Parts: sequence; structure tokens; C-alpha cells
Amino acid sequence: MTELSLKIIDKSNWEEAIQLSVKEEQKKFIASNLYTIAEVQFLDHFYVKGIYLQDKMIGLTMYGIDAYDYNYWIYRLMIDKHFQGSGLGRHAIKLIIEEIRQTNDANIPLIMIGCNPENTAAKHAYKKAGFVESHIAPWGEQLATFSL
Repeated sequence: MTELSLKIIDKSNWEEAIQLSVKEEQKKFIASNLYTIAEVQFLDHFYVKGIYLQDKMIGLTMYGIDAYDYNYWIYRLMIDKHFQGSGLGRHAIKLIIEEIRQTNDANIPLIMIGCNPENTAAKHAYKKAGFVESHIAPWGEQLATFSL
């Protein structure tokens, strides 16, 4: 199995995180890592973590408990353009799910994720990781759920 891990983004690795990028045609689908690192400062119960392949950061995720519906949400998930297409995104999703399971003291039943309906690569990865598409959100994203 692929050696992936999650590590909190902090002063030792934030600059490495902001150097990661998706392919040019994918940039319309996701906020930059710099924006994500800034945004998490204002969200209670959310974490931003680097996705590491051994000792190399290859992606970034932000997840936590949403203040409006009290479900877990994966707000961001990105794999750097140089590491896409090898199944690492799916492995990262499973790693995030496992981390949520281990810290789910409140017994929250769902993990939610959303993406642009045109982002077929993300939709495919989420489905392969066990998410089930539910509906289009009022803000236009295709939502999917994972039952814990």
C-alpha cells in the first residue's frame, strides 16, 4: 500500500504547501493552498494538513466539523499536478476518512464533500473512495456523502 500520511500545516511547512498546484485547467475548481491556509484560521474545528508521500508533500486537505449542519466536511482536497493520475487522491481520501473516524468523539454520522459538477476527475475519485452523490447544493456544487 502507498505510504501516505497527513501532517498539520504549520510554520515549518506552509511555504512548501503553497508551492503545490493543480493543473492549469483545474485551477477554476479549487481555491489556492495559500487561501486555504488563511481561511482555516477563521474556522473553528477545522484542520489543514499536508498530504505526504513518505517525506514529500504532494497535496493538501482541509476538513472539519461544519458549524451549520454539524457534519464533517472535506472542504479542500488537492493533489499536486505532478502526482495526479496514480490513485494517490483516492488513498488520501481514505486516509482522511480514517483520521476522522479516529477523532469522531461526537459520533457524527456523515462526511460531506462537494465539487464543481464539471470536475469529473474529483467526482470519480470520491466515488471510488466510497462517497455517494446526493444533490446539487444551492451554491452549485455536486455534494456527496460518506456514512461513518
